[in-house]
Amino acid sequence: MKAIVCHKHGAPLDVLTVEDQSNPVPGRGQVVIDVKAAAITYVDALLVQGMYQYLPPLPFVPGTEVSGIVKSVGDSVERISAGDRVVTGLLSGGFAEQALAEAAQCRPLPADIDFGTILGVQYAYGTALNALQLKGQLQKGETLLVLGAAGGVGLAMIDLGKMMGARVIAAASTDEKLALCRAYGADETINYATGDLKKETKELTGGSGADVICDIVGGEYSEPALRAIAWHGRFLVIGFTAGIPKLPLNLVLLKCCRVIGVNTGGMLLKEPETSLNMMKQVDSLMADGKLNPRVSKRYALENTAQALDDFINRRIIGKVVIEP
Repeated sequence: MKAIVCHKHGAPLDVLTVEDQSNPVPGRGQVVIDVKAAAITYVDALLVQGMYQYLPPLPFVPGTEVSGIVKSVGDSVERISAGDRVVTGLLSGGFAEQALAEAAQCRPLPADIDFGTILGVQYAYGTALNALQLKGQLQKGETLLVLGAAGGVGLAMIDLGKMMGARVIAAASTDEKLALCRAYGADETINYATGDLKKETKELTGGSGADVICDIVGGEYSEPALRAIAWHGRFLVIGFTAGIPKLPLNLVLLKCCRVIGVNTGGMLLKEPETSLNMMKQVDSLMADGKLNPRVSKRYALENTAQALDDFINRRIIGKVVIEP
C-alpha cells in the first residue's frame, strides 16, 4: 500500500514522503480499514512538527481520523465484519491506503453519509461538544466568542453554540472567513487581523465580556481575548495555530474566571467510555439532521504534505480531507 511517512519532525513539505509499505495485519481486537477519507486535523500538524504531547516513534505515518470500509478483522472482534462502513479515531496511521484501528473505537457509518463529510463531524463536532458542553458548560443566553472560527472546529463551535441557545461572536483573520461564519449563524463577527479583539468584544457585549471563549488560535490573540472575558467566564484552550501564548495569571484572578484545557484526543486515551458516549451524541445529532458539517477541499494522498502546509499557514476555510 501507499502511505505518507514522516522520518523526521519539521515542516510538512520538507519531511513527508509517499512510500510503499506492507499492508497492515489486524491483531486481537483490531480491524484493517480500506481508507476512503482521512481528515487533516490540528493534532496531525503538531505530530509532524514534533510539537504534540504524544509523539509516535520515528518513522511513522500521521493521520488521526479516518473513514472507510473494513477489509479484515482480528481475533475477538464480534460486532464488526469485513465490508462494514466505519469511522474512527487513531493515534497515527491514517494517511495511507489502509489503516489499522481498534475495533472498540470504530463506529458504524450509515450508507447515506459521505466518507469525507463524516470527518467534518467526528473530530470537529466532537471537540466542539467536549468544549462547549462538558468543559465550558455553555448556557442558553450566554455569549460565546470563538477565535479561529472559520476552521472545521470553529464552524462546529458556531453550529453547536447556536443550537445551545448562545449568542455567538466569531473572530477570524479575513472578511471571506467571517462571511462563512455569518452563513453558519454567527450573530456578530470580528476581524482580529485588522481590528482590536478586546475592544470590539467588549463593545459587542455592552462591556461585560464573553461568558465562554474558545481559543483555537493562541499566539498574540489569546491575551486580548482573555482580557475580554466576563466575570466567572470560561476560557477554553483548544489549539495554537498562531503559536503557544503566555497568559498573565493576574487576569484569571481579576475576572474570577477559569482557564480549561480541551484535549479531545487525550480523552480518547484517558476516558475512552466518555469519549465514545460523546461521539454517540454527535452521531445522534447528525442522524437527526441538526449538524451542518462542511468539507471545503479534498486532496489526493500524494498531496497530503501540501494539505498540512495549507492548514498550518491558515489558508484553509472549513474542513479538509485526504482521499487515497
